[in-house]
Amino acid sequence: MLNSKQRAALKSIASQTDAIFQIGKGGVGEAMVKSISDALEARELIKISVLENSAETARGAGEEIAKLTGSEVVAVIGRKIILYKVSSKPENRKISATL
Repeated sequence: MLNSKQRAALKSIASQTDAIFQIGKGGVGEAMVKSISDALEARELIKISVLENSAETARGAGEEIAKLTGSEVVAVIGRKIILYKVSSKPENRKISATL
């Protein structure tokens, strides 16, 4: 569980990055969850954009993806979701070392 200082630090880092996934009208599928999980393993912190034509809300999609990937929702800002998960590979742990 992240505390408020950690969330603020992660939001600051995420503000400088672009969204690498988009959730559209197809919603969150199994293949997307696998891709997101792989991205979290490699990057630890990712941003996802929920398109306007999506039937899902950003908060609902974020909580669903977090549950399926074992990650934490750092923040939902508008239609953007920020997810964080500590990498299981020590060489990929760039962010967790600074928290």
